[in-house]
Amino acid sequence: MTQWVENPTGGRDRGPVALAQAWVEVLVRPRRFFRAAVAPGDQAPGLVFAGLVVTIEEATRFLLVENAYPVFGGQESLSFIFALALAALFVAPAALHLTAAIQTLLLIPFAPERGGVSETVQLLAYAAAPCVFAGIPIPAVRAACALYGAVLLVVGVHKIHQVSIPRALVLGAIPAAIIFGFGFRGFPAFATLLGIV
Repeated sequence: MTQWVENPTGGRDRGPVALAQAWVEVLVRPRRFFRAAVAPGDQAPGLVFAGLVVTIEEATRFLLVENAYPVFGGQESLSFIFALALAALFVAPAALHLTAAIQTLLLIPFAPERGGVSETVQLLAYAAAPCVFAGIPIPAVRAACALYGAVLLVVGVHKIHQVSIPRALVLGAIPAAIIFGFGFRGFPAFATLLGIV
């Protein structure tokens, strides 16, 4: 599940420029991106990408939302760094791999030509691209990020696991709810917009 490839074929280039290019490409040309940029066993760029998205999103939220993170011993700066590191380096990768495992289990009976778990981890990581803006405390922005991320997830499932769009929509619903509804707080944003909360 966590296989790393020293010199993978295909997959993403490394470095800051490659990360920026991946962000733009997945937002603008997701079908082409998922077809060309996800390689078996090449999780490293995807995990770095997801970690960076979470870092930007959480840092934005911490800066713009009062009491968004706990302050320990009156050390506000250290608490900020600790909370950010916890979210980006531990919570995000764990949630990503758990959700990839759930997605894989959902795919097993319905996608005989599916890609591997590594490819699923990558597609979930790159689908989070719009969520760099999800830390902005405006419900419409957070809802749009969550919705766009869910659409990218469905496109990724369609391309990587070779299932139809309607089937990808059904099979990707639970992972999309976990990542974008709960993880990036899309459900509370939609609830606020609909006047439920």
